[in-house]
Amino acid sequence: MKISSIIETVKKEVESYKVPVVDLIAIQTKDPFKILVATILSARTKDETTAMASARLFKKAPDLTSLKELSEAEIRSRIYPVGFYNMKAGYLVRLPQALEEFSGKIPDEIDSLLKLPGVGRKTANLVRSVAFGKPAICVDTHVHRIMNIWGYVKTKTPFETEMALREKLPEKHWIEINSILVAFGQSTCKPVSPHCDRCIVESSCQKIGIIPRRTKPQGNKARSQNAKTMISWNVNGIRAVEKKGFVDLVKELSPDLFAVQETRAQPDQLSRDLHQIDGYTSYWHSAVRKGYSGVAVYTRTEPLTVLYGLEDDRFDSEGRVISLEFEDFYLINVYFPNAQHELKRLSYKLEFNNALQDFTVSLAKKKSVVICGDFNVAHKAIDLKNPKSNEKNPGYSPEERAWMDRFTQAGFVDTFRKFDPEPENYTWWSYRFNARARNIGWRIDYFFVDPASDARVVGAKILKDTLGSDHCPVQLVFK
Repeated sequence: MKISSIIETVKKEVESYKVPVVDLIAIQTKDPFKILVATILSARTKDETTAMASARLFKKAPDLTSLKELSEAEIRSRIYPVGFYNMKAGYLVRLPQALEEFSGKIPDEIDSLLKLPGVGRKTANLVRSVAFGKPAICVDTHVHRIMNIWGYVKTKTPFETEMALREKLPEKHWIEINSILVAFGQSTCKPVSPHCDRCIVESSCQKIGIIPRRTKPQGNKARSQNAKTMISWNVNGIRAVEKKGFVDLVKELSPDLFAVQETRAQPDQLSRDLHQIDGYTSYWHSAVRKGYSGVAVYTRTEPLTVLYGLEDDRFDSEGRVISLEFEDFYLINVYFPNAQHELKRLSYKLEFNNALQDFTVSLAKKKSVVICGDFNVAHKAIDLKNPKSNEKNPGYSPEERAWMDRFTQAGFVDTFRKFDPEPENYTWWSYRFNARARNIGWRIDYFFVDPASDARVVGAKILKDTLGSDHCPVQLVFK
């Protein structure tokens, strides 16, 4: 692969693109302090939000001395609503003391930067390269993703990508590669439905593991004849994920159907923006108990009917199932119960599973069925990082896996496994122990179709780079 030629081509292409916020701040100021702080704020946050939060903070604290005068509460109020603002406020309030080891100056070595609160390898490399102009390879999700799509590396994690690029990428590209591919990844080579139709290096790209976007059809009739893109995501609180850019994400991904689980909200607790995303109608089924469970679906096409629950009060009071009927298929969106610690709720879960399967079979007799959601179980050993140590734990107990066996033996198709048989593909990671960065996860979110509809499945993938919850979305393309 002629990597230098490809990078130079992309570099010229992105000159007219929006500059990533950290690079913009570096252009405006060479101050390592501001670059470090902006980089910490930028993690899991849209550039526009980072830029505004940085400006508010720097107005009051343009240097380390003035930052030291701010309380954690004031820092928090100035950086809100960046992602994980509470955690980042804690990092920043501890930063002045941490820098005393370096005489109050921002260090330029990776090992030293890694000692600072809130600084991981990505941040350390970015600060070293952008603030000090020293050789470093910053690997964010865009660099990791695009280098694998091109086939230049074959890696599972950003750290592996960094190490691989250190071995093979010409050093002249080290400093610039992050800003080039972030701009390219935000505008053309997007995480979902990349714009391969307009990509300037399309002929050199191996397109590994991607589903290119569909070009827009002319009129509603043309759109309806195309395959439908569906996304399912356990958001772990719809009001929390709204603050992290959920509405913008739906617009950016632009699927035909977007199903969410664990909404944890009553309809009267939802903002107008959540109820009425442009181009979509939303349907909600909430639990009786506030702040618990709940499912919803956003759809571009008005359904023929909407079914709330399973017509069984044992389950329907928890808001776990909502089904939308369309002309030629049903979409069933499900948030399965958790078996809980010491399997205290295992019997309830298995009763729910059986009722759900009976319900699904009854609908499949009428037309195609797509069932999606958080199943709260990893089916096979390949579907979690540490199967041996979890064999008697909720989500991987023998009883839960046996039900999944019965479900698939009945002919229901695990759509992701049609396309990707590889291990280390997960959809949920614990918030503890830096599990997501280390990819210590479980695959518990699925799209299944009924046996007769297997041929209608065009593509399926895990959108692992989409942040905002402890789960990531999963996608199905269904014709």
